[in-house]
Amino acid sequence: MAITIAISGKGGSGKTTLSAMIIRAMIEQSAGSILAVDADPNSCLALTMGVEVEGTIAEIREQSRNKKDNDGMDRSRFFEYGIQSIVAEANGFDLLTMGHPEGPSCYCAANNLLRQYVDGLSNSYDFVILDNEAGMEHLSRRTTNHVDLLCIVAEPTVIGEVTAKRIAQLVSNLPIEVKQSGVIWNRADNAIDLDGLKELGCIPYDQDLYDTSRQSKTIFDLDKDNPAFMAVKEILAKNLNYKRKSNAST
Repeated sequence: MAITIAISGKGGSGKTTLSAMIIRAMIEQSAGSILAVDADPNSCLALTMGVEVEGTIAEIREQSRNKKDNDGMDRSRFFEYGIQSIVAEANGFDLLTMGHPEGPSCYCAANNLLRQYVDGLSNSYDFVILDNEAGMEHLSRRTTNHVDLLCIVAEPTVIGEVTAKRIAQLVSNLPIEVKQSGVIWNRADNAIDLDGLKELGCIPYDQDLYDTSRQSKTIFDLDKDNPAFMAVKEILAKNLNYKRKSNAST
């Protein structure tokens, strides 16, 4: 079973950039095969990683829902084939993009197929990195069955503190297993003590990282000794023994 790392936080907190840095760190450590899942409707992970997306699960889900059973392929096989076709293969990792959330129509059957297939797909990898939305809608709908490490990204502000607490409360009500969770304070030199919430680490503000994003560069354009990137590697080493799969195929 894959080790799943989920990243959550309000818009603008830096969770997508953190997700990208985690993926790069694991690639450089040869930690194992990686499936990155962009579960944020804003869908920016591909841009941050320099990957071209051919389609989204939302599009496949809509096509599956509207599919007639008598057109040559049953809905389950159509859904599986569709997801296989949109997995983007990149250098050191694969990327699956969820796309926009459901509209007013019922997608129960399609979501059940999605959960079954994503869990099966995840088993083909050593790690799954899930860039999630703040409300964690995909997790609450059980599009995966477990999370080994949930990183709540927050800035050292009053709003950041409140958001971190709200997300932690959502975590406690999720219908899935979350083995470990905690807060990563972004653009911060020191952690803020929040009762009941573990502090996973701090990522300092870094102008080079900001410029990389502003200039539409990818996370791979960042210097390997960048302070923010180094902080992410330290957080991983402290909270997740990901080197244990260093001999896995990539």
